This record gives sequence, C-alpha cells and structure tokens, in this order.
Amino acid sequence: MTLPFFPPDLFEADRDALLKIVHEVAVTPDQKFILGTRTAELEEALRAETGAAHVIACSSGTGGLNLAVAALGIGPGDEVIVPAFCCQPVASSVANVGATPVFADVDPWTMVLDPADTERRITPRTKAIMPAHVFSIMADMPAFRRIGREHGIPVIEDAAVAQGAVLGDTPAGRWGELGVFSFFQVKAFGTAGEGGVVLTDDDELGRRVRMLRNHGQDGVHRFRHHLIGQNSRFDEILAAFQLHRLPTFAERLERRARIADRYTERFAALADRGVLAPPAGRDGRCYYVYSLLVDRRSDLRAWLTERNIGSHIYYPVPLPRQPAFAEWAPAGADWPHAQQVSDRNLAIPIWPHLTDADVEYIADSVCEFFA
Repeated sequence: MTLPFFPPDLFEADRDALLKIVHEVAVTPDQKFILGTRTAELEEALRAETGAAHVIACSSGTGGLNLAVAALGIGPGDEVIVPAFCCQPVASSVANVGATPVFADVDPWTMVLDPADTERRITPRTKAIMPAHVFSIMADMPAFRRIGREHGIPVIEDAAVAQGAVLGDTPAGRWGELGVFSFFQVKAFGTAGEGGVVLTDDDELGRRVRMLRNHGQDGVHRFRHHLIGQNSRFDEILAAFQLHRLPTFAERLERRARIADRYTERFAALADRGVLAPPAGRDGRCYYVYSLLVDRRSDLRAWLTERNIGSHIYYPVPLPRQPAFAEWAPAGADWPHAQQVSDRNLAIPIWPHLTDADVEYIADSVCEFFA
C-alpha cells in the first residue's frame, strides 16, 4: 500500500471529459480561448452558489490577491496586515505594489491570523487586513469584520483553501470587501492547471477587478485601457472543466469532512503525548489539508514514510523570517506562535478518494507511533 500526500490521480475519473472539452474548445467557431462564454458561465454558477454579487475568474489564487490589493488602490506608503504563518502571496501581493506587509502572529492551535494581535498593529497607514484560512480552519471572520468596520479598514479574505466552507450562515469568501478562491490542483475545487476567482458585493470593486485582470480594459472596447492592469485572465478549457466538476464538488467536500472527523476522533487520545489535532466540529471548516501539531515531527514523519504514507510540512519558516521579506521584519520583532506552528505542523493525506481502510491505516500508523 502506498498513500502519497499528493495523489497523482486526482483527475483520473475526469480524463475523458477533459479530452472532450479540449477538442470542443479548440473547434468552437469563435476561437476564444480565454474569457469566453464558459468563463462567464462558471462565474455565474459560482455567483449563484456563493450569493456574491460579483465573481470574477482569474489566472490563480495569487492573481486574485494581486487584483484585490490593486482594486483597493493600495500602494507606496500603505500598510496591509497579513499573517506571519501563511503562504507567501499574502505578503508578496502587498510588497509588489510598493506597500508594506505588516506581519501579525497567529493562533497557536488553529494556525490562523490572531485578531487581537492584528488590532494591535493597526496604524493610520493601515489600508487593509488580509486574514487567511489555513489548512482545515477558517479564520475568525466575525472578529475581523468587526475590526474592519470599527476602524474603517477593508478586509481581503484569503479563502484560497476554503471554497465550500461555511462559518455560521456565511460562506467563505463572503466575509470581507473582497474574497479570493484558488483552483490550484490540490485545492478542494482544484483544476488541471491554475485558476481562481475574486468575490465581492461591491459594484465598483467588481468593475475594477474585471478591468484589472485584462490589462485595464472594460471588455467592450479592445485596446482601450482605463486602468494600469495585468494579465490575470482565465482559460476557457479550465472553465469548462470546472463546470464539469462543480456538480460533484459538495460530495468531495463531504468525503473530506468525514475523513477529518475520523482523524480527529482517533487522535483525541494523543493530546497528552504531544499531538494536537484540529478542533473538532464542522462549522468554519475547510478540509483542504489535515495538519497535526506534533512535538516529535521528524520522527513521526520518518515512521509514516516507512509505512508508505506521505506527509507534508507547510511553511517551515515564518514569512517575516524569509529572506524575501527581511526588510519588513523590524529588529527585535517576534512572532512566537508562527514559529511554533512552523516547527510543529505535519499534514497527512485527506484526499477524497481515500477508502475507509486507507483512513484507518493512516490513523492506526499515527497512533501506533505514540503507543
């Protein structure tokens, strides 16, 4: 038995459908391979599913964050508060427009941005807050919505890993002025390539994001540029592929959730042995990745490898400790919880076509190590 962390057959069941889509798009008379009718149809389908006023497809989740920052007019002299433990686009999307990423610490258990530390870092130059959902837990979006409104600061919700998650009655991506999903292959709604969307209820922000993704054009007059935009357009083949996969998305999410429920149940007894599983429950859960916090991480990882079980370590160095972001890490500054979770997190397989026997084998292997 070999259970890789990233399975090579994520889209095997969709192989024939994808080949058919490639041919159909290639022979369509309009020969429009980007931002065509299929992209518009996908945007409308996701708008109906999420309830967002505007859903704008773009080239990637990173592209979506870039568009969100640009749509708010953020630039030199401005600050955006971002998590110290996260994927780097939360910071690079800010730095790339000449603004300052301000790193705030994270919760030591859920690994998401800490609202209290965020609020302490607000200054008159703060132009946005960018909480990010991480692994299987949504950030505390009611708190960030409150902070944003009390201080008059827009919230960019990095929901790249959280499409389909719901906190309370509000879907991920709908909590801030702008939200972003990612279609990177291994995401819950991943595709056979790259892609993403930006969500917003604000008409003006939606208009600006649409223009920014296509070199500042309005979609009516080609080569008339209203804004300094970028190329963050979406592919028609992948739009059709996502439309093909959308009807079964809820089923795949539910399978991931059931696997996570079983893991959390099995690992609860290991809390006094240096293993911290994600909080139990379904509210505000994403199930993109199931990541444990482990004291003996390297030993457990070697143990799992011996049993042909793949694992993954995310973000082993906090963002402000990365060379790329050194200039935004003030001397003497510390992000202790970000460092702790960088040192301890270990993700195990949660892909939806794991069998029940696979899940039990993985859980048994983890528990046996600590026995």
